[in-house]
Amino acid sequence: MSRMNKLRLFGRTRDLESQIDDFLDKLSESTVMFRLGVRTYLKEGANGEFDVKLKAVNKLESEADALRRNIEKELYTHTLIPDARGDVLGLIETLDHVMNLFEGVLWSISIEKPDIPSEFRAGYRKLTNMVVQAADALVLAARAFFRTPHAVADYNHKVIIFEKEADKISTQLKRDIFNSDLDLSRKTHLRNFVEQIDNVADWAEDVADRLAIYAIKRTV
Repeated sequence: MSRMNKLRLFGRTRDLESQIDDFLDKLSESTVMFRLGVRTYLKEGANGEFDVKLKAVNKLESEADALRRNIEKELYTHTLIPDARGDVLGLIETLDHVMNLFEGVLWSISIEKPDIPSEFRAGYRKLTNMVVQAADALVLAARAFFRTPHAVADYNHKVIIFEKEADKISTQLKRDIFNSDLDLSRKTHLRNFVEQIDNVADWAEDVADRLAIYAIKRTV
C-alpha cells in the first residue's frame, strides 16, 4: 500500500465518506446562513428575512444531527476504521457543537431582540465575519483530515489567526459599549451577545487543537 493510500482514512467505506462530506457541507452552509442572519438583524431587525435564516440554520443543524447519529452507528455496527474511530467520533461531535452555537446565538437574538445602537453595529458585523472565517477554515481543516492530513496544520493556522482577531474585535467592542452612556443593564445585555458570537471562534480554536493531534496520529 502506498503512503498516500495509507493516509487516506477511507478505503472502501465510500458511503461513510459521503455522509461525512454531507455533514461538513451542512456546517459550511450554516456559517453562511448565520452570517446573513446576524447581518439582516443588524440592518433590519428580527423581520421575516431574519426568520428565514434562523429556520435555515435550525434545519441544517437537525439534518447534521441525523447524519452524526448515522455516522456513529455506521462506525460501530460495521466496525469501520477501528484505528481512528474515536478520533472521527470526537471530531464530528465537536463540529456539531459549532452548529449548536450558531443556532443558539440566532435563537437568543430572536427571543431577546437586543437593541443595538448604530455606532456598535459595525463592530458586531466585523466580529461575526471573523468568527465565520474561523469556522470556514475549520471545515477545510476537517476535510483535509480525511484525505490529506498533512494539510491540516495550514488550515488550523488560519483558524487560530481568525480567533485571535475575533478576540481583539470583541474586546474593543465591549470596551466601547462600557465606555458609552447606556444604562448598565443595556451594556450587560449587549456584552452578552458579543460574548455569544465570539464563543463560536473560541470553540473553533478548541476543535482545531484537537484536530491537530488527530492529524499527527494519522501521519506518524
